[in-house]
Order: sequence, then C-alpha cells, then structure tokens
Amino acid sequence: MDYKTSGVDIEAGYRSVELMKKYVKETMRPEVLGGLGGFSGAFSLAKIKEMEEPVLLSGTDGCGTKVKLAMVMDKHDTIGIDAVAMCVNDIVCQGAKPLIFLDYIALSRLVPQKVAMIVKGVSEGCRQAGCALIGGETAEMPGFYADDDYDMAGFAVGVAKKNKIINGSGIKEGDRLVGLRSSGVHSNGYSLVRKLFPPVKEDLEGFDAELGESPAQALLRPTRIYVKTILSLIEKHPIKGIAHITGGGFIENIPRILPEGLAAKIDRSSYEIPALFKALQRRSGISDEKMYNTFNMGIGMVLCLDGAEEEKALETLRSLNEEPVRLGEVVRGRGVIL
Repeated sequence: MDYKTSGVDIEAGYRSVELMKKYVKETMRPEVLGGLGGFSGAFSLAKIKEMEEPVLLSGTDGCGTKVKLAMVMDKHDTIGIDAVAMCVNDIVCQGAKPLIFLDYIALSRLVPQKVAMIVKGVSEGCRQAGCALIGGETAEMPGFYADDDYDMAGFAVGVAKKNKIINGSGIKEGDRLVGLRSSGVHSNGYSLVRKLFPPVKEDLEGFDAELGESPAQALLRPTRIYVKTILSLIEKHPIKGIAHITGGGFIENIPRILPEGLAAKIDRSSYEIPALFKALQRRSGISDEKMYNTFNMGIGMVLCLDGAEEEKALETLRSLNEEPVRLGEVVRGRGVIL
C-alpha cells in the first residue's frame, strides 16, 4: 500500500497547481515577490513604508453551506468569488485597501479540473478586489469528507492609514444611513435556504416564475465585492461607519458600528425587497424581524455619514454605477428599529 492507494493522489496535486497557475497570474501586483509553489507567499512592503502610520487589517471567512449548492449543481467557478468577497468586504468596512489573499480548499478527492475552477473564481474575486492571490492550500482528506464534497475558506490582509481607519466612533444622532444593493443572498443563511430550496439538481435548474430565473441562478450568484466602490467613495467623502450585512442580517451587523445609546432606524419602504427574499419568506413563514436577522434583504453594505454629506455621496455612488438607497437614520435608542 502507498499514499495513492490510501486515498491521496500527489500527482493530481501537481496537475492542479499547473492548471491554476494561469488564473493566479491574473491577480499579480508589482509588490508580489516570487511565484506560485513556494512554501510561503512574499509581498514587498516598500510602498507601505511611505504611508503615514500604516495599519494592517485582516479578515478570514468561508462560504458557509452555499458550497453544498455548488457541489449539487457541479458549478465551481463562482464559489471562490464568495470566499474572497466575505473577507475583503469585511476589511474595506474600516477603509482598508486589500493587498493579499490566501485560500484553503479541503476535499475528499483531488480532481484537478474542479480545483482549477474553484481557484478561477478565487482569482476573479481577487481581480475585482484589486488584491493578489499569493498562496493557498489544497488539502486532500479521504475519509474525512464524503466523496466529492469540499469546503473552502480564505484570508485577506489590507492596509489603511491609522488616522483614516473607519470605526464608527464619530457617529451621532441624525446621521444618515445609505444602503448598497446586494446581488442576492450572498453567502449567509444557506442552512435555511437549503431547507426551502432542497439541493436537488433537477429542481434547482428549472425556471421559477416567482424568481424570474432558476433557483440555481439566483442562489449561486456570487457575493458582490464592494471594495472599489467604497475605496472610491471614501476618497471624496467622510464616511463615519460601514457595516457589511452578513450573518445576522441588519439586526446584528448595523449595531456593530454604532456608539452606545444609538440605534439605526430603517425605512423599509425605501426600496423594493428583491423577489428572492419574498420567496424565502413565503416558503418559510418567518416574521419580518427574523428575515432581517437572517438575510441581507437586498442590501449588502450600509454606510453611515453626516446628513450634509448624503446628497453628494449619493451622486458619487450613482457615478460609480451604484443604485444607492436612502435607508434611514441614526436615532437615540438601541439596536435596529424596523
């Protein structure tokens, strides 16, 4: 018996690296030193040294059980975008520019073409975020995962000037809340989604009149990456706080940026709830509050800014091809008022 007969194919690993190289190359930045295949990734800090009090900000996350839908549909070229988005969207909330990304893929059996498609998605996410994919790990773990199952996660590092970090400390009563639209469910709430849309390929790929597309199209649409929009916005306008609407929805994420004694008052009539979320609520029968505590409800980012800055910021966002929403305001209280 050798390593291959025990379930680990080293040669398949080599083939995977060769297949993914062309995608990784698309993410390279001038600061990257060396190529793919070393024991670690190297990134020059020469330009960062020129910054005044540079601070590194980092984030790590995965795609949750959305990966299960990718496996059922045998579609693996977008789930990597989700992994990148979940990390870089977190760090840009504090005004950081993403620099590097690393991925981790664990699977029962290494199929080079499948891994290459996953990494293709990771590379596309890095390209959208402007960061370099400088390394990663593909772990073949037979007996740990079921046949053809896999999971993935990522890790991102960005940089910001210390005096430019966005932390919500300056938020006050009367400040305005602006929403940036999501592309769909993004990468949270899929344990419930899979109960409402069971992961059966034949059912997921059929047209659904309520959604206006197939469930597979709606549910596998990648998480939006907001990095370039937000970095462009904060160059022109003083944004006080940014909340990434992930697990916990509005209810848990918006209060994370609010000082003690303040609440977010949300005007739910300010935008049309996308059809997918209406379908999820109809199928589940859960309350409005639970929907806003589970899903992003069509808003992936919430920005907080002074009222005097709101109209100018909205104009900038529209010039960036966004459809911003005047979502509400900051009031005295606690949590989120719907």
